[in-house]
Amino acid sequence: MAFLLAAQLVMLLHHAFLAFATFGGFLLHWWPKLAWLHLPVVTWGVLIAAIGWTCPLTPLENRLRVAGGAEPYQGGFIEHYLTAGLYPDGLPSRVLLAMGIALLLINALAYGLFWWGQRG
Repeated sequence: MAFLLAAQLVMLLHHAFLAFATFGGFLLHWWPKLAWLHLPVVTWGVLIAAIGWTCPLTPLENRLRVAGGAEPYQGGFIEHYLTAGLYPDGLPSRVLLAMGIALLLINALAYGLFWWGQRG
């Protein structure tokens, strides 16, 4: 039971990581020093999506699931939790690349708005 709870906590952490990578740049208006944490997170997220790296949280969650007696999931975190309904046979690499580009564009907008606000 403790392992399954730990796996759920890792899953929640993973969702929080994705949300922060995607929208954390918009928090800079209130906490400008957050950029020192956010920029590496965005870089990691883009590399995972664009190059197809595996986030270490995915195998950690799967190991905890197995230790708790549950089945591990196949593929990546995004495939399992976010896109399985759209791509039941697996997430095409071009879609992951598009996600990486979208992550860059969303954050370029966030940092651009922050910079523009700092000018005035």
